[in-house]
Amino acid sequence: MWEKIRVIWQIPELRQKILLTLGLLAVYRLGFQIPLPIVDPEKVNALSGQSGGMTDLLQAVAVFSASRLTQVTIFGLGIMPYISASIIFQLLGSVYAPLEQLQKEDEAGRKKINEYTRYATVFICLFQSLIYINTFVLPNNLVDSAYLDPATGALGFGWKLVAVLTMTAGTVFLMWIGEQIDEFGIGNGISLLIMAGILAAMPAAGVDPLKQASFELGGGPGGKLGIEQLMLLAAMFIAVVVGVVYITLGQRRIPMQSAKHVRGRRVYGGTRQYLPLKVNQAGVMPIIFASSLLMLPTLVFTQMSNIQWAEGGFWDTFFRWTGAAFERNSYFYILGYIALIYFFCYFWTAITFNPKDVSDNLKNYGSFIPGYRPGKRTADYLEKVMFRITYVGAGFLALVAIIPTLISSSLGVSFMVASFYGGTGLLIAVSVAFDLVQKIDSHLVMRNYSGLLEKG
Repeated sequence: MWEKIRVIWQIPELRQKILLTLGLLAVYRLGFQIPLPIVDPEKVNALSGQSGGMTDLLQAVAVFSASRLTQVTIFGLGIMPYISASIIFQLLGSVYAPLEQLQKEDEAGRKKINEYTRYATVFICLFQSLIYINTFVLPNNLVDSAYLDPATGALGFGWKLVAVLTMTAGTVFLMWIGEQIDEFGIGNGISLLIMAGILAAMPAAGVDPLKQASFELGGGPGGKLGIEQLMLLAAMFIAVVVGVVYITLGQRRIPMQSAKHVRGRRVYGGTRQYLPLKVNQAGVMPIIFASSLLMLPTLVFTQMSNIQWAEGGFWDTFFRWTGAAFERNSYFYILGYIALIYFFCYFWTAITFNPKDVSDNLKNYGSFIPGYRPGKRTADYLEKVMFRITYVGAGFLALVAIIPTLISSSLGVSFMVASFYGGTGLLIAVSVAFDLVQKIDSHLVMRNYSGLLEKG
């Protein structure tokens, strides 16, 4: 392994790409230490150490957005607005004919869609930053008193506009960093930003269980973790990593035969190949969709249940029941979470994988699947196979998604610690790491070196 690392640094182009990527990621992390000009850092630090309510919700969102929403910084929104805009245009591309035509075009169509995505990101940032200021910063009294109007005690429109524009500019700058990594660095820029945010929070999440441990069998007073519980956490962490690697690399290989054709005195084709279909075709997107969709009713019903309704009345009973039903540890929430993950797995796979297009491409290149006629029969077979393996991939994603809830409820570990070491955060980190290794391997193989995960 050390020899391969030495080879990587000996390739000038690859070394330059890696150094540029590391430098841009360092700039990204530096921005999280710069607070918004209107907030009081001491109040923000005091609030971020608390748990419950809006704070837990923002910490859950931060896993997907490469941000620290509880720390009101210039990069507070993270990259989530850009991801939201990209998802919107990808979904529109399947139902809106002009966008679908642009997607089928090569470089020109991709550049046009990227341009539309950037414009949409700015509008989403303006909207989300305004909501963030009004629903989190102002209600929690995080604004420095020097920026408040002495007469009314409220934040003026000018300073609120400065905060909104600053957070919007921060997200646009992160979007630019991601694009620079894509073009001049190594790996997928947006994915690396999300991975960097997850890895930056993992050390603190690892220290937290040690602070709660007594290192005695059976635990200690005050609900401290025992040594057997720490060993169980370590074993589950290893098991989740192995499972994530196995499913991420898992493929269903469809045998494929190319037709023979004669050119002059030579016979070409006739080779036997494989069409790889990924088990986890949808990636981590179903978990992001499902968790985002469940956050809204969770927040609404929780806030409504805190209102002082007539005790014992219909609304008091209804909102107390719904508030308890949508808590993260409730059975109703877990079942709804699993159902939404299955739904979005099939939905996202249907958008990203078109059996008819694959069948037409095989037919155009003179290839076929043995036992199935080219055209509709092949498309139906590919759709049936993808339906079956998507069921397995969705089950794996559902298991990964509920592991943090099971760990936090059974072992008494905080949800954020469990989510980093046994859930979606780990899935994202492992998937992005494999993609990065594949990008580095492409440079090594091109120069006749063995890959990082191959024997020398």
